[in-house]
Amino acid sequence: MSTVTASNPIADAILLQRLEGLAALGLGVAVYIWLGQSWWVFALLFLVPDIAMLGYLRSPRFGALTYNLVHTYAAPALLALSGLAVGPLAYGLAAIWTAHIGFDRLLGYGLKLETGFEHTHLGVIGKARRKR
Repeated sequence: MSTVTASNPIADAILLQRLEGLAALGLGVAVYIWLGQSWWVFALLFLVPDIAMLGYLRSPRFGALTYNLVHTYAAPALLALSGLAVGPLAYGLAAIWTAHIGFDRLLGYGLKLETGFEHTHLGVIGKARRKR
């Protein structure tokens, strides 16, 4: 006799978004390999988007705004589009940026809510999650 378990639609959606992050990370790294640019530059710039967290020093609302502006795929897409005029450097930077966002999503770090850094569109993270 088999049992049917109920699906958790929120957990399913979060899993899909984490897998989407893995795909974006893989795509960013694959494009960077294809471009043949410096891995030192990749390593040096990979965490640069996290500087946007400094917005939280002003307020949770401003922090969420600055973090989210830098952690949406639209920003590196626009940078890549500018590569048509700027050249390969823009493509490399966009690939690094896309890989960073994908890595964050894979780890469960989503876009921030104004209620605090630990509240994301993928759920609660950090200490707030452990308190549940």
